[in-house]
Amino acid sequence: MNKKPSGYLQNVQRESIIKLGEALRKRAISSVELTQLFLERIRQYDEYLNSFITVSEELALAQARQADRLFNDHKINTPPLTGIPIAHKDLFCTAGVRTTCGSKMLGNFVSPYDATIVEKLGRAGTVMLGKTNMDEFAMGSSNENSHYGPAKNPWCPKAVPGGSSGGSAVAVAAALTPVATGTDTGGSIRQPAAFCGLTGIKPTYGRVSRYGLVAFASSLDQAGVLSKSAEDAAALLQAMSGFDDKDSTSAEEPVADYSNLLDRSISGLIVGIPDEYFSAGVSPKTAASVEEAIRHLEKAGAKTKRVNLPTSSLAVSTYYIIAPAECSSNLARYDGVRYGYRATSPRDLEDMYVRSRSEGFGPEVKRRIMIGTYVLSAGYYDAYYLKAQKIRRLISEDFQRVFREVDVIAGPTTPEPAFELGTKVNDPVSMYLSDVFTTAINLAGLPAISLPVGFDGKLPIGMQLIGNHFSESTLLSTAHQFQLSTDWHCQYSSEFE
Repeated sequence: MNKKPSGYLQNVQRESIIKLGEALRKRAISSVELTQLFLERIRQYDEYLNSFITVSEELALAQARQADRLFNDHKINTPPLTGIPIAHKDLFCTAGVRTTCGSKMLGNFVSPYDATIVEKLGRAGTVMLGKTNMDEFAMGSSNENSHYGPAKNPWCPKAVPGGSSGGSAVAVAAALTPVATGTDTGGSIRQPAAFCGLTGIKPTYGRVSRYGLVAFASSLDQAGVLSKSAEDAAALLQAMSGFDDKDSTSAEEPVADYSNLLDRSISGLIVGIPDEYFSAGVSPKTAASVEEAIRHLEKAGAKTKRVNLPTSSLAVSTYYIIAPAECSSNLARYDGVRYGYRATSPRDLEDMYVRSRSEGFGPEVKRRIMIGTYVLSAGYYDAYYLKAQKIRRLISEDFQRVFREVDVIAGPTTPEPAFELGTKVNDPVSMYLSDVFTTAINLAGLPAISLPVGFDGKLPIGMQLIGNHFSESTLLSTAHQFQLSTDWHCQYSSEFE
């Protein structure tokens, strides 16, 4: 984009939300100008990148005008995020704006209410640019399962951006929005963050309300943030977090002041290095980049300790029993009766049910519904689902044993950088193994953050930091201290400037 808002920085689209907030308060730029800048970038680049499903231009400009009115009223103390444009993954209900979940099934669904995090971020003064592309009902690791087509990785448009929050990752990485929300059921924030060179945090299960988040697997889904840096992630997560009496899984735990705790020293922090996370299957460049990043933490005063997570090899198979089982129950509501896609001219009620679901769901969703229904069926429940739940407990106990000795666990986010579009879409097992280092964290309900630590050619590499329950502030401050002395998080693809 050639035209810049008057009197402000030349690279405004790449600035952090912290600096954008300061500029808005100093009147160096208005929220309307800022919003128009990002809307213009969406118009310019997103036909190619396909990161948005819905752009809510009229709503965004109305919210931006309201933010500017608040700034002009000197009697009002505006929240820190006032006037900041954001994008929401198209899995969060938004009143008056359609919520598709990347599916034909919900192609015309307009929610009558806002999800709690949409409501909270709205109260915090943010400006909603629109809803981002995603794997259908959050089922996928590449964004290729979207009914609206795949989003493209800004670093290499032939590569996947990761999934299921791929649209949010692309939009932030290409500077079509300063920050975006996502959801993480088995790595769906952290894996796209790694593939697109971003910082992505999945908080503790229960830390952020799930009310209004369209469910995939209810015991695993958790909302989080995709951003340029830990500093930006802290600011957005602060506004999203907290107890919600509308969500029975919401935790009544105090929320730390993440932004004010970012500057804590990591001297004496004990970082666990699991042998299992550096085994065969990890690309040499990925392993080397993560090991170098860990050495950087050591230079900042952290200590390292070799640890073992012996059940980690069982995480993927356990996840792909539990998650489909929960999805088969959650998606039973989409039957063509109350809302969503309905087959035309059905012969009878049964035909309407069968055809609505057959035509409304894509191949991956149908695959997982079938797997989930099978493992919950009589005769197979004990052999598969019950056994998976027992292994889930062992995985959680492994982490708790390690956290008695260390403060955080570090390792690769993914075994390798982003793969090419189309290379794994017909090989579900290979696709599922993209989540080999992320699924265990969801099974245990732990928080984790992915941050960029290098490149393999021109493709980003991510390192994952895992914390104990409700230790988001430790993860954010560790990531922030790393980013203060490195610039991996400042890199971006010049192709979309």
